[in-house]
Amino acid sequence: MTNDHDWEHRVAALWDRIDAYEPADFRARVAALAAERPDDDPAALFEQGAAHDSTGQPEEAVRFYRRALDRRLSGLRRRRAVIQLASSLRNLGRPDRSVELLTAERAIPAEELDADEAALSGAVDAFLALALADTGRDREAASLALGALAPLLPRYNRSLAHYARALLTAPDGS
Repeated sequence: MTNDHDWEHRVAALWDRIDAYEPADFRARVAALAAERPDDDPAALFEQGAAHDSTGQPEEAVRFYRRALDRRLSGLRRRRAVIQLASSLRNLGRPDRSVELLTAERAIPAEELDADEAALSGAVDAFLALALADTGRDREAASLALGALAPLLPRYNRSLAHYARALLTAPDGS
């Protein structure tokens, strides 16, 4: 068994080189790293889920993400697991479940998140917008996406944020 810092460093280095490997080889390399950890280690389960997700196997990814979350995955990986699980479910034709997961994730008060987790708020909003669009809730999706974009613009922040909110109350024109 290796120390956590060394293991985390090797995981990060492998992800930095993902494009250098064929999908099956990459998954095998992540699985080998995961095998260095206890069987139900949530971080190792998450990394395996992410490897399956990133190499086109969302069904397997969902299984790993659920196991990692069930084993109390925490911190930044927990938030990433929720986002990636919701995205995989959306890609598997379950946008309704994706909306549920991401809506709950979005409702976590900022004071309960560390800085890295809070930084992923835009990702939560972006993937929630995709799931909302897939469920036919286009105005909500556009409002959420534009609201997330507004603070990033060099100008028009207030106007865009206002218009994003207005999408939720204005008639949709149909």
